[in-house]
Amino acid sequence: MIEEALKAFRRGEPVLIYDFDDREGETDIAIPAFSVTPEDIAMMRNDGGGLICVAIHPVATERLRLPFMHDVLRVASEKMNELVSVSVARDIKYDSRSSFSLWVNHRDTFTGITDSDRALTIKRLGEVVDYVMMGHEFDFGSEFRSPGHVALLRAAESLTYNRVGQTELSVALAEMAGIGPAVAICEMLDSSNGKALNKEGAMQYGIKNGIPFIEGKEIVDSYKEFKEVKAKLFI
Repeated sequence: MIEEALKAFRRGEPVLIYDFDDREGETDIAIPAFSVTPEDIAMMRNDGGGLICVAIHPVATERLRLPFMHDVLRVASEKMNELVSVSVARDIKYDSRSSFSLWVNHRDTFTGITDSDRALTIKRLGEVVDYVMMGHEFDFGSEFRSPGHVALLRAAESLTYNRVGQTELSVALAEMAGIGPAVAICEMLDSSNGKALNKEGAMQYGIKNGIPFIEGKEIVDSYKEFKEVKAKLFI
């Protein structure tokens, strides 16, 4: 299934990524950011129903100086401890930390929440990430403002070698596909029970809509092989 997923990403098409039974146990709709359209946003909010975020490669987040939100809150708490108490989440049940960074809108959006506005923000994020990954400098604040309606996720250094969340899985898939490593992701929820859509339901959705379904373990294994082959080429 990895080859089907890679081909879909190269075409800018969606892939369904399931993480692990013993982690979130969730399937995300993942679409390369550079290709996101208003129709994609509508599909993600209607068929996914979770939070629409953009997962970004760690090299790009460093070059764009995008912080982890928990660091922003920690600094705010340290500077304002006499005025306000800011609680930083350290008790996440499925992991040791969160990937959340800033929430942004592109400066050319209006409210930022419409399908067209979010598509504009996400598509431009994909283009910017690709640009800085090629070694160029970019002033992030010149095009994006915060707070906004698109949550940015900062992938862990070394990706799936360090963490195996949807953030790292989707970015690793983009890297293997040879495309700009910024991916719009959205959890698939089940409105009938208030929980995450189960794996079988997500697989059936993929079959019905012609969208490849791939499990986290296959991405982790394939990414390890990918990096090992790449390392040998530079020996």
